[in-house]
Amino acid sequence: MARPRDPNPLGRNGVGDARLHSFHEAFMRQAIEGARTAMHIGEVPIGAVVVRDGHVVARGFNQPIHSQDPTAHAEVVALREAARALGNYRLPGCSVYVTLEPCLMCVGALLNARVGTVVYGAAEPKFGALRSILTIEEVPANHRFEVVSGVLEEDCRRLVVDFFRFRREEG
Repeated sequence: MARPRDPNPLGRNGVGDARLHSFHEAFMRQAIEGARTAMHIGEVPIGAVVVRDGHVVARGFNQPIHSQDPTAHAEVVALREAARALGNYRLPGCSVYVTLEPCLMCVGALLNARVGTVVYGAAEPKFGALRSILTIEEVPANHRFEVVSGVLEEDCRRLVVDFFRFRREEG
């Protein structure tokens, strides 16, 4: 599969490129599978994949409860795996696909890893640090990455909504 030129499926002017959108959706579906894995072990259903040159190099899913590690968010788990796989803590040219808008901690990790693009599914109004509680453009950092939002948004949102609805009903 060829690597896309523009990481934004809607283009700079909001006009979509169907092939690029399909490209993003294919990787987001893999992140959704990770989110389902997290849900099955009782974690908030968030999944992430790291992609380089059109290939998945790492996967992660939320596991702070299971691992007793407050930093074991899907993005951080995937970044750690990608760094090991690629032999570098810097991940230039990589895209990270994540089902839910990353929190402030994860945005910091993404900036430090020097990823090129972050693609997320659903916004996170309480903790999302790319567009919700703050915008990445406001962060005074020496690195910037492209942000693409809303890829398979409803599927990603539904996982989280259903998870918390079930938890409320359960207990």
